[in-house]
Amino acid sequence: MTIQPGATIAAVQASLPLDPLENRILLCEATGLTRVQLITQGDRALTPDEASRLDDLVARRLRGEPIAYIVGRREFFGLAFRVGPAVLIPRPDTELIVELSLERLPDNAPRLLDMGTGSGAIAVAVAHTRPDADVTALDVSPDALAVAQANAAANGARVRFLESSWFDALAAGETFDVIASNPPYIAAGDEHLVQGDLRFEPVGALTDHADGLSALRIIIQGSARHLAPGGWLLLEHGYDQAAAVRALLADAGFTDVQSWRDLAGIERVSGGRFG
Repeated sequence: MTIQPGATIAAVQASLPLDPLENRILLCEATGLTRVQLITQGDRALTPDEASRLDDLVARRLRGEPIAYIVGRREFFGLAFRVGPAVLIPRPDTELIVELSLERLPDNAPRLLDMGTGSGAIAVAVAHTRPDADVTALDVSPDALAVAQANAAANGARVRFLESSWFDALAAGETFDVIASNPPYIAAGDEHLVQGDLRFEPVGALTDHADGLSALRIIIQGSARHLAPGGWLLLEHGYDQAAAVRALLADAGFTDVQSWRDLAGIERVSGGRFG
């Protein structure tokens, strides 16, 4: 569609073809107005620059690009996160692993490792909530780490970032009270990879290019060397993988193995205690 300059904000908002919430988000982005100002200034006319920007934003969304990438940010755990094509968009489901991690950190000298940090969502949320914690986050992608570092700085979170393929960059004997991860867990060829927002997200952060469990196996097998006695491993996984992940944890010697459900009632995180 072509948005005409001179049309009022109220008229444009009513005519946009997207979901009402998305219409408001893109109007705010194009005009620099807040949601309240969209209402109080509804009779103000769009300038040519605003109309052009809005036209471009709406066209991108109609092509399927995620709103979070279009505006460059997403809220997670009450914090603002910068996002872009180098990282997955933080999702509300992942707040569960943050809550579980915070519940399991000790009161004194807590240490947490976030594996495959992406935007830094888990690490930054934990570090922001527990500023006394020593939080380490690693990722194999330097582009993702740059985004995560910016998010830590913007939210005043103290996080140590490492470029690493899983455990490779950790010092021998370095241990943590909690290891948390939201690794690639979509199986190769899954139809969801070519649908919706996933089409625009980094494929290497979504799929292991195998059966969906290979990254989870690597983390489970390697975590024993880096968990403090009684430490917890917490893993986000797919909607149908809980039983398989629990079996992998049990086979690796973890105890108190269990799964936790997200707000939709889906078993979304599984974990256990080691030693």
